[in-house]
Amino acid sequence: AAAAELQGKYQKLAQEYSKLRAQNQVLKKGVVDEQANSASLKEQLKMKDQSLRKLQQEMDSLTFRNQQLAKRVELLQDELALSESRGKKNKKSAESSSHLSQEQKSVFSEDLQKKIEENERLHILFFEADEQHKRLEAELRTKLEVLETDAAQHQAVVDSLTRKYTDTIEKLQNDKAKLEIKSQTLEREAKDCRHRTEECQQQLKNLQAALGSRLEESLCIINEKVPFNDTRSNRYNALNVPLHNRRYQLKLRDLAGQALAFVQELVTALLNFHTYTEQKVQIFPIDSATDTISPLNQKFSQYLHENASYVRPLEEGMLHLFESITEDTVTVLETAVKLKAFSEHLASYLCFLRKILPYQLKSLEEECESSLCTAALRARNMELHRDMKRLTAVFEKLHTYVSLLALPSSNPEGLLRTNYNLVFTNIAASLHGFHDVLKDISKHYSQKATLEQDVPTATQKLITTNDCILSSVVALTNGVGKIASFFSNNLDHFTSSLSYGPKGGTEFISPLSAECMLQYKKKAVAYVKSLKKPCADSVPYEEALANRRVLLSSTESREGLAQQVQQSLEKITKLEQEKEHWMLEAQLAKIKLEKENQKLKNSLSGQLTETIQERSVLPDVAEQKKETTEKSLREPIKSTSLVMCSLLNINTCLFKFLLCQAPDVESREDLIKNHYMARIAELTSHLQLADSKSVHFHAECRALAKRLSLAEKSKESLMEELKLASQNIGRLQASKMLYNRSYEDQLSMMSDHLCSMNETLTKQREEIDTLKMTGK
Repeated sequence: AAAAELQGKYQKLAQEYSKLRAQNQVLKKGVVDEQANSASLKEQLKMKDQSLRKLQQEMDSLTFRNQQLAKRVELLQDELALSESRGKKNKKSAESSSHLSQEQKSVFSEDLQKKIEENERLHILFFEADEQHKRLEAELRTKLEVLETDAAQHQAVVDSLTRKYTDTIEKLQNDKAKLEIKSQTLEREAKDCRHRTEECQQQLKNLQAALGSRLEESLCIINEKVPFNDTRSNRYNALNVPLHNRRYQLKLRDLAGQALAFVQELVTALLNFHTYTEQKVQIFPIDSATDTISPLNQKFSQYLHENASYVRPLEEGMLHLFESITEDTVTVLETAVKLKAFSEHLASYLCFLRKILPYQLKSLEEECESSLCTAALRARNMELHRDMKRLTAVFEKLHTYVSLLALPSSNPEGLLRTNYNLVFTNIAASLHGFHDVLKDISKHYSQKATLEQDVPTATQKLITTNDCILSSVVALTNGVGKIASFFSNNLDHFTSSLSYGPKGGTEFISPLSAECMLQYKKKAVAYVKSLKKPCADSVPYEEALANRRVLLSSTESREGLAQQVQQSLEKITKLEQEKEHWMLEAQLAKIKLEKENQKLKNSLSGQLTETIQERSVLPDVAEQKKETTEKSLREPIKSTSLVMCSLLNINTCLFKFLLCQAPDVESREDLIKNHYMARIAELTSHLQLADSKSVHFHAECRALAKRLSLAEKSKESLMEELKLASQNIGRLQASKMLYNRSYEDQLSMMSDHLCSMNETLTKQREEIDTLKMTGK
């Protein structure tokens, strides 16, 4: 077959090549003819040039002759003037000479007249010949240009055709070589396929024998062990658990979540629309704040005030339906019990729309009858009058189809499985109609709002209310458009997946059987879980990942620890310097105290010394308090709570110390000094501990940040690997499908070839049999 196709392609290409070759011959002949015509035109142009040169030569000779005649006339005129001047001297001679001169003049004048006429005629002929020559030259040049362009075009066509022919010849030769190679490979593959078919036939025979024996054994077991086949009866088959499609359940839950979000947007838009409509009824055409509105509008606003009790249940019903769809359940129309509640809520909202529709229409008519309503505003009101009727009709359609979808979960005989597809398509069409109605309402209401702004009694409250209604209508239109597009895009999934049931059955018989099936499914899941054995202890995956990240970030943590060690060394050096500074200050304070004690001992004695010393202790304590507060302000405060506690403890200790009234001044000073030194040591230890903790926390934060960056990088790399893996999976699936198709085609070809070979073999056997019979 491949060789026949190659032969057919080669014949077609040969025919095209012969056609192109014939066309090439015709084009060559045309080019040769055009070249001959151009050569003849060039010869004619040369002849015309020669004749033009002859005429130019004759013209030059005539001009020279005219110049000679003009000179001769001038000479004759001069001689005539001389003869007239001499005529006075001799009359006789004059008379004779005049007679002679008159004769000569007449001769000369006639000759001159002839020459002038001849010159004029030659001038006319020359001018006509020149014009004719120019015209012929222009015509011949235009023809020559046209012929040259034609010749160039023909030459280009010839060159392109020759290139095309050479390219086609090369391509055909290459194709021929490729086809020869392909035919050889196909022959090899055919041989391999023959061997494979023989092997496959042998395997098929073995499998048929094995399957036959197994079928007999299974039939014996079924006849002996199985009491009855429940798949034959739809009532019993409905109790069997269908194959659980987890991917389908997750997809359906995702779709239900999207539908819940859309319904929530729709509910908020409907609530805003009804609320702002109620506010508009109380404002226009009569404001309830200044005057009493009509009883009709009062009743209408009263009904509109109750919209939340009818609109909110729609969201609740959709939420319950979304919660009923889980990964473990089998969600079909027969098991979707919550869909019935949603249809009931939709029916209650439809009753609400039917209840408010006549009041809404009468309110619009009453608005048209008011004196403020213009003709354009009246036309917009009538358009909204029609749109509201259409809106209620669309909701009636949607309620009808949703109630039909809820029938299988309560009354399975009310809706056949074959009609599921039609119901879903009608719901999609109704949603698109709902979107169109809302677009018309939005357009007409925007026109109405612009006209109401021009009314002389329009207030700012009316304008803002109209804007709010228009925004709610726009939100409602956008929400319904999203719902319609979402339902249309997922229509195939709904129609194909919401009607699957147990294997071998046509449908679920009743909701009770579907509920029993779900109970059996739960029991089966529990049984499979009980069969699972506990796995051996191993390192958890998260812990292994954490250890791996720690190992990866170990080098960076070393750098962080080195920085921490360097910082701690710097802090130690600073603390040592501060220690030396405070040691010097303590020595200076000791010297000052000794001097002051000596002065006090020398100046006072007895009771006075004691009182003076007691009085001097108080300012010393105050000075020490000031010094300690100044030191605490100089030092970097790490923890305010510790410092405050230490100050309170110091104050209490000082207070107790002053109350004690120790007799010896030096002992009191030593006690105060020791107390402050102990407190300073305690505070320094607290500061060092706080510093170490802060450094530790800083190191941990850095390590966590680095681990987070590593985790993000690994996440990005894993996402890229996941994308590449998904692409590779798609490619492998496509290549697998192509390979399967090619393999099936090859098998079909091989089977056909084997059939033909079998036929030829049977014919040959028959011929051999006939020959044997004839030989006998």
